Amino acid sequence: MSLADTSLKDVGALTAEEAALELERLARLIAEYDEAYHTQDAPVVDDATYDALRRRNEAIETAFPQLVRADSPSARVGAAVADGFGKITHAVPMLSLDNAFSDGDVQDFIGKVRRFLKYDPLMGALAVTAEPKIDGLSLSLRYERGKLVYAATRGDGTTGENVTANALTISDIPQQLPAGVPDVVEVRGEVYMGHADFAALNARMEGNGGKVFANPRNAAAGSLRQLNSEITRTRPLKFFAYAWGEMSEVPASTQMGMVELFGQWGFEVNPLMKRCESAEELVKVYHGIEEDRSGLGYDIDGVVYKVDRLDLQARLGFVSRSPRWAIAHKFPAERAFTTLNAIEIQVGRTGALTPVAKLEPVTVGGVVVSNATLHNEDYVKGIGQDGETIRDGKDLRVGDTVVIQRAGDVIPQIVDVDLAKRSVDAVPFQYPENCPACGSHAVREVNPNSGKVDAIRRCTGGLICPAQAIEKLKHFVSRNAFDIEGLGEKQVEAFYEYDMDKGGIRSPADIFTLAERDKTSLAKLRSREGFGAVSARKLFDAIDSKRQIELNRLIFGLGIRHVGEGNAKLLARAYTSWNGFYDAMISATDTTSDAYRELNDIDGIGGTVANALLEFFAEAHNQEALAALTAQISPLDVVVADNSESPVAGKTLVFTGSLERMSRDEAKARAESLGAKVSGSVSKKTDLVIAGPKAGSKLTKAQSLGIEVISEDDWFELVGD
Repeated sequence: MSLADTSLKDVGALTAEEAALELERLARLIAEYDEAYHTQDAPVVDDATYDALRRRNEAIETAFPQLVRADSPSARVGAAVADGFGKITHAVPMLSLDNAFSDGDVQDFIGKVRRFLKYDPLMGALAVTAEPKIDGLSLSLRYERGKLVYAATRGDGTTGENVTANALTISDIPQQLPAGVPDVVEVRGEVYMGHADFAALNARMEGNGGKVFANPRNAAAGSLRQLNSEITRTRPLKFFAYAWGEMSEVPASTQMGMVELFGQWGFEVNPLMKRCESAEELVKVYHGIEEDRSGLGYDIDGVVYKVDRLDLQARLGFVSRSPRWAIAHKFPAERAFTTLNAIEIQVGRTGALTPVAKLEPVTVGGVVVSNATLHNEDYVKGIGQDGETIRDGKDLRVGDTVVIQRAGDVIPQIVDVDLAKRSVDAVPFQYPENCPACGSHAVREVNPNSGKVDAIRRCTGGLICPAQAIEKLKHFVSRNAFDIEGLGEKQVEAFYEYDMDKGGIRSPADIFTLAERDKTSLAKLRSREGFGAVSARKLFDAIDSKRQIELNRLIFGLGIRHVGEGNAKLLARAYTSWNGFYDAMISATDTTSDAYRELNDIDGIGGTVANALLEFFAEAHNQEALAALTAQISPLDVVVADNSESPVAGKTLVFTGSLERMSRDEAKARAESLGAKVSGSVSKKTDLVIAGPKAGSKLTKAQSLGIEVISEDDWFELVGD
């Protein structure tokens, strides 16, 4: 099954296997988008595409919590700081927002907030603010004793770029705050460029023979991130303040009150910000702003809602990369017509044959699109093997006029075909039955559980298929695995083509023997095209620097099916060392063993992941490859944080029954903040069960195992709440 063939399926229809593949696809491709948008200031997709990706990822994670990856987009904000700027660590992380795309989503958001807080309607209206979401570049301004001391971009949410000199050139940003403000103030907002200023800047750039900007957001980001602040000074940048980070004292009790104070302190704040008391009011504000969008004079891509009371914000807290108390209601995606020039087949590391549309380049939302996902064979044909019409299938033919939409997938998807324009000579696409990379037979497997034919045609070549081998090596050296500098995708492809006695790489272990083999080889790396003595030495040094590697990165780098970064992290935490993990996996191949039961008891590791691990470790050739690899590297043990002051640090807890004083999510978040692990099932490794009314089988099992059981009131007393 490929990384793209499940993107049309409703989340509720995904199997665990499909969900794991989809999460892997989304994590990898959203990371590419983040790099292009945040670091390169050159986004390759519009906001609707990006938001739809994150929304689908979030929905799958909710449905399959055991499959959440360590590199999940829901746990990541922005991208790494670019070279050329100093780094500033944010005292309070700059997180992103979850998204809403419909009026119903807004109702859901308010409902979730009320449920989390157990907010009784008799307590009065739940006030929420609404304000335009500015399409610019996030900026944090730190003031100490009223004086601006630094300005930093969002960066990856934890560390940003020091752009203080450039921020000082923006007239909307005060360099000195009035008397009476708190000693430490971090004001956050958005740097943007108005439409008229953008048009004038591009006209000036074009007149001087320079490169014009694609849109105001790119212009604002590129201008703020100039290494020469004098260039920034010539750019008409503006700033809206709407949030804050570290504050030595919070001088207001509401979101609205804080923003009003920003205005009094000399910042520009958005006059369209409103305070509402129902979801209906919020939606009314949204549609009003949407109608006036074209006349605002600056770009927005939605409306942001925030719970007004700051004490409620504190109770709601955060989940991964975003606050529970805020959400962005985004505007819809764009579509365009173009011609389908060709259909190409790509082979992934799992052997899946994935079709990709080659399009006549067309601009959609300011971005040129030339490729689109086609998901799988049935989607292209429009009918399944049983002859039934496939929902959303297209019967795509080369030469068709198609409608593309840049939303819901990392590369745009074809959402319709204009049959009226189809040529009479157009013929159905013949899907290959042999792998284009190795010629092996390509088959569609039958799911033993459902009896249904898999939607994906997969190469049977296995290790003899160069496409699969190369893709596995690319995965091994990828950023979230071993992350070997100088050994990217193109380099992996080149090394794979060389004979082993001439510096070839066929397996992960070969990477770490490359330098030693190079000493005795007549074909030195330094003599190879693209290399010299210095670059060869740098590559060897980069490889050596990864001989010590975090356990979760090693597990993830192995490319075991369904074991993404999230599961790799769970496994690393559970076993803490490579030897512990390896020995447990070998023992677990006996499904009657304690090791097998312990593997399945790990919270978040379900049967699909466990079986994939056992299939991998049961293979003799995988054991041999691991022995060769671990002879060259030293996996690092997981260091367990010292949280000795917490009464539940390091313990495994299970909450069961109905909690009356806080929601289950709030209880779990509190426990994890104290260093505890929260499990969804009771096992011999459970230390404590917190049982509320209507506790059932979990309570019974805990009692049978002799595990300590306490009430919700006992829990609050234990942790001092």
